[in-house]
Amino acid sequence: MKIALIADTHLPALLRSLDELGPETATALRGVDLILHAGDVTAPSVLDWLEQFAPVLAAQGNNDEFSDPRLAPVQIVDALGWRIGVRHDLAPETRPLRQICERAFATGVDVLVGGHTHLERLRAEDGLLLINPGSPILPHHRETRLGSLALLELSTMAIAARIIVLGETPGRPNPCTPAQLLHRREP
Repeated sequence: MKIALIADTHLPALLRSLDELGPETATALRGVDLILHAGDVTAPSVLDWLEQFAPVLAAQGNNDEFSDPRLAPVQIVDALGWRIGVRHDLAPETRPLRQICERAFATGVDVLVGGHTHLERLRAEDGLLLINPGSPILPHHRETRLGSLALLELSTMAIAARIIVLGETPGRPNPCTPAQLLHRREP
């Protein structure tokens, strides 16, 4: 199973869709089974655009002032025996992952997905996996440019997680760093 993770789309008024940044985001999303958005969607049209690739669930961010059935404060997804928890703000992400998990999710999860910081993160610790996909449009809180998203490839025993750098916007270098990690289920 392949799941795309995206966060902090913050679609500015000057753009009607993510297509206007270029084809990179669409290319990265093709062929996924599910898209999880970690908040600050800012407009339901973003969820509509994402839904052309796969079903979408989103965690409500501090800038999400709209109602949509795909949006909830927290999303919990069970996939191939893995519990994936999505919440907009997991900060500070430098705390031990067990501490973040206990504070952010009422039920136990194996994978913690968050956004809010616009900084891509990929970390495994104590049997947990933390992923912040960064932002595809405002990486590292810089002006509008291509940034990053993340992909999970799940099997029953492992998750291959990757931070995908979406390319370069002419005249605006992409500050994101690619990363990958293989996270195995603990016995």
